[in-house]
Amino acid sequence: MADKSTQKKGSHILIVDDEASIRLTFEMFLTREGYGPIITASTLSEALAAIKEHEFDLIISDIVLEGERGTDLLCKIRASGIQCPVVMVTGFPNLDTAAEAVRYGAFDYISKPVNKETLLKFVRQALNHWKLENEKRKLLQENEKFKRYLETIFSSVKDAIITINNELNIVQLNETAKQWLPYSESDKQTSLKSCQSEMGKACLRDAEQVLSTRHVVKEHQVECMKADGTVRIISLNAAPLEDGFKEFDGVVIVARDITLTAPETENENRHTFHGYIDSSKVMQNVYRLIENVGKVDTAVLITGESGTGKELAAEALHAESGRHNLPLVKVDCASIPEELLESELFGHRKGAFTGADRDRPGRLIQADKGTLFLDEIGDVSPRMQLRLLRFLQEKTFTPVGQDSPVHVDVRIIAATNVDFSEKVKNGSFREDLYYRLKVVEVKLPPLRDRKESLPLLTHHFLALFRDRLKRNINGISDQAMEALIRYSWPGNVRELRHIIERSCILCENSTLSLEHFPDEIQVPVNPAREQTENETQNEQVTPPLPYLSEKDEIIDSIKRARGNKSKAARLLKIDRSTLYRKMQRLGISTDDATPVSATTAT
Repeated sequence: MADKSTQKKGSHILIVDDEASIRLTFEMFLTREGYGPIITASTLSEALAAIKEHEFDLIISDIVLEGERGTDLLCKIRASGIQCPVVMVTGFPNLDTAAEAVRYGAFDYISKPVNKETLLKFVRQALNHWKLENEKRKLLQENEKFKRYLETIFSSVKDAIITINNELNIVQLNETAKQWLPYSESDKQTSLKSCQSEMGKACLRDAEQVLSTRHVVKEHQVECMKADGTVRIISLNAAPLEDGFKEFDGVVIVARDITLTAPETENENRHTFHGYIDSSKVMQNVYRLIENVGKVDTAVLITGESGTGKELAAEALHAESGRHNLPLVKVDCASIPEELLESELFGHRKGAFTGADRDRPGRLIQADKGTLFLDEIGDVSPRMQLRLLRFLQEKTFTPVGQDSPVHVDVRIIAATNVDFSEKVKNGSFREDLYYRLKVVEVKLPPLRDRKESLPLLTHHFLALFRDRLKRNINGISDQAMEALIRYSWPGNVRELRHIIERSCILCENSTLSLEHFPDEIQVPVNPAREQTENETQNEQVTPPLPYLSEKDEIIDSIKRARGNKSKAARLLKIDRSTLYRKMQRLGISTDDATPVSATTAT
């Protein structure tokens, strides 16, 4: 009863009649029964005005109005798109009148005189019909909306979705699938057997297996050739297609492109430059500097921490220069013993020293007309510093064991990972040579200062080692990427390369995850916490002396690090491998660097 009462109260009814008594009587009957609000009109124009102003659930109109016809009102109502039921009242009921009313869209008609019961009966029927029509229309709208929603999802999904019936005919496929399969819109029904591409054949095999076993075919990977000749790696899943009644209707196949692609970046900067993979703003400045300096024959000093790509910078400078078709000769000054470095650079004559059984041209002659790259220039001895200074000033040198000088046209590019200004201050490096080398400085930022390019670099190394190790790895988890971004990268890009290589070796599935990374990346070390732990252990830390020779400085740093070579290298701000090379060159043994606290002396 409450529902009926609510329905009556919300029923907006229009009564149109040129007789005031009938309008008042109908209004009284309906109001007392609980219907409302009720609006009355005596003419066609009044009725049309009311229809424009209000929305009605029911219109009751006399078929004959003063000077007008109720059917004209009915025509205007339908012409305006109003769908509510209209009940016509007639004083001359006959078949023609009824047919005319129905033809113009009337719900029904009532013969005069109209008593209360008859009026209420027709009103109930008309309103119930209107309610059902509204519900039907609403359901149709919701169904249409849901259909459009599903179609939108179906067409928007980037994966290819294909539905196949029991006869292996394609029933439906989305836009991605149309691009990947040779499908023609003009074909009403295309058999999957007619698709001769690699993907089509793979889909056919999966569909036949599902149809025969009615079991899911789990994810597997297929290589498909694209129109441009490149390979697309597709992951396929196939499952039985069932409706709500559990009836078997066919197969649904979902194909996903898992080809490893470079991550998208928000900026429009260059992503690559002569071997560099980096789109950060700070590296764009480096790229521009290399382009400008490369064209000028001047000495360049490349500085930066170990692993930042100093050798790549030297190669880029040479490639941008007018000497790019001539030799680029590289010398690792830290790896060559001091007594051999002079001969390696300047060459020697037969008999110049014991063992010199033939003439040997040095690297400078090999680099004539080209470029000489001196890596780790900060490690050379004072004698070599003097010889390099003279060569930079005069462009001539004298091979070991020869009297006459040799002239060469060589561009010098040097690189170091140490703080040259400090070495100049403490006298371990000549100031005049420093400024000769540092006509232009290319300073490479550490990886921690350009972490926005970590996704690009990670993708590059992942693609490199995935192919080299023949692993089916197509991505990296969000948590793993967050850990890479959070890490401080003391070894810079070289460390990242090694970590991705290690992770690809350990990864046995299709995605690199956090578990494949070393502990220091999974749980990064907090430097402040490490220092607190050292203080808790009462580890004695002595400040560095104001001046030490290179050998004494290395021995002192190893003692301060209690024999830990990695910590000593960090104190010296050099790479651990560089520390070992220097220890070998300077003749530093483990006993020389043994901390006092570790001896048995009393």
